[in-house]
Amino acid sequence: MIKSTIVSNKHLLFALRLALGFVFVFAGLEKISNPEKFAVAIENYKIMPVIFINFIAIILPFLELITGLLLIFGICVKENIFIINLLLTLFILLVAIAISRGLDIECGCFGTNDGQKAGLQKIIENLFMLLLGLLIFFFDKNPFKIGKSL
Repeated sequence: MIKSTIVSNKHLLFALRLALGFVFVFAGLEKISNPEKFAVAIENYKIMPVIFINFIAIILPFLELITGLLLIFGICVKENIFIINLLLTLFILLVAIAISRGLDIECGCFGTNDGQKAGLQKIIENLFMLLLGLLIFFFDKNPFKIGKSL
């Protein structure tokens, strides 16, 4: 009964869509404001070849910003929530790898001045956001959208 209430409540799904969209807009804006520090945060994971770090530090924040805005405005919701879910899955994997390597680093999730560590709490937060994203992906039939998904 609870499951059917959550997934059939278009207002709740709309609120979840807005919340997740705003999280990604905020994260993108924070990283855009200081790409050099975000590049250092990426480098600290010691996974990415150095040649790609600056490219990712510039592109990823704009991807977060654009997908977040499009999600908020209800434009191509399925496509944008799919991208956000992929990003969240990637973030979960990266933090898990950092933990398994014993790295004591900031996650770089909301820029580099937030002090959030790449740890179990960050994995739990990202899993929670991924759950919200999956609810939106599979059940959002919301009339509060602009245009149709592709």
